Amino acid sequence: MKRIAFGLQYDGSGWQGWQTQPHGRTVQDVLEKALAEFAQQPIATTCAGRTDAGVHALAQVVHIDTDAVREPFSWVRGVNAFLPPSVAVRWAAEVEGGDEGFHARFTATARTYHYLIYNHAVRSPLWERRAGWVFRPLDDLSMQAAAQALLGEHDFSAFRAAECQARSPVRTMHRIEVRRAGDLVAVTLQANAFLHHMVRNIVGSLIQVGNGNRPAEWIAELLIGRDRELAAPTFSPDGLYLARVDYDARWSLPPQDTDLPFFKDFS
Repeated sequence: MKRIAFGLQYDGSGWQGWQTQPHGRTVQDVLEKALAEFAQQPIATTCAGRTDAGVHALAQVVHIDTDAVREPFSWVRGVNAFLPPSVAVRWAAEVEGGDEGFHARFTATARTYHYLIYNHAVRSPLWERRAGWVFRPLDDLSMQAAAQALLGEHDFSAFRAAECQARSPVRTMHRIEVRRAGDLVAVTLQANAFLHHMVRNIVGSLIQVGNGNRPAEWIAELLIGRDRELAAPTFSPDGLYLARVDYDARWSLPPQDTDLPFFKDFS
């Protein structure tokens, strides 16, 4: 049996998230169907991080175990031939398998998400399902200042969904950055792992700071208080992108450049 890792992109609009469900249209279902069609055998997938309904992926990572023999380029072209336009395999690589081998979820060292906000008085149909919409002006500098309280290892219970199944609410935030490019505001978060709805709950609270409803110090107070009911409601999934999954260099996976390109020329 060979273990193959894949880089996957998808537009989450219209999908009921990543994970297979008894009733629903999921990315995992359509990918496993495409893999089975191409390899002519049933194939199960394991992903780096399950995404909710409406959430997008710039760089989801998936692995499979199979005895089908194909070149990496053939996996990419062959599987994509059976996928809908909103889902695509971007790369494939053979990796070491077995108990000590590569695992899309458990050998990941960090994950990065972008949340994209369209900040304008009038909604834009061009950003429908691509960005969350906030019509009140946002002070991105205040949001950036408030967000720094989240860096480091903390109990993130204040930003954890009630249905979260993680054993511990403790996570390590490596990076959090708020940037503006015209009417677009991006919140980028990198951590060792994330709790259920953690990004959307943090973004919702940062928006309360950005629109002036709360002071910047409020984010630190929420973190210390560990009370989910005191934080802002969970924000829309529309602007959330799983942007990057990091692994040790030993796996020699293809390089990833998953920054938001239209932010590169803005300070």
